[in-house]
Amino acid sequence: MIDIFFEELSSEIQKGITEKGHPFRFITMATVGNGPIARLRTVVLREVSQELVLSIYTDSRTEKIKHIKANNQISFLFYHPEKMLQLKVEGTANIVTDTSRLTATWNNVQPNSRKDYITNNSPGSFIKNPDHVEYLEEENYFTILDIMPTKIEYLKLQRPNHIRAKFTKTSENWKGEFLVP
Repeated sequence: MIDIFFEELSSEIQKGITEKGHPFRFITMATVGNGPIARLRTVVLREVSQELVLSIYTDSRTEKIKHIKANNQISFLFYHPEKMLQLKVEGTANIVTDTSRLTATWNNVQPNSRKDYITNNSPGSFIKNPDHVEYLEEENYFTILDIMPTKIEYLKLQRPNHIRAKFTKTSENWKGEFLVP
């Protein structure tokens, strides 16, 4: 019985990249780094493999990259308001270094979206006027992060009873168990 909930969460995560306007396209990512406070930000889910490896794109100069280099354990929060479905994903983030994958993906990034990865100053740098951001011509800081989930918590709010389950990755398989909501 628990397998149907894992199938649902897998399907919904995949829809985050295949269905326009799906609420799992924009997700909340948390990192810790060396500090005592978790840092949250909204990221765009870009790729999902059959094994549920989740990929996002970022600028290599961001704080999230510094955090991941110090502590590569991250978490994502997905929420689907119409289905009242929340997923909490914990996993390990890996910075992609495969230059052929980076180049091929960069070549498919829309020209207007490339601006996110070619600013002269790093993201989060102070500027006097948002209209005066300088862009580079010949280089970029485009980076892909692959997140390998190790735990996914599923929560569906419904009546008469909410459903909550935890799925843990054990070698190549996922083991599920129900939790009190």
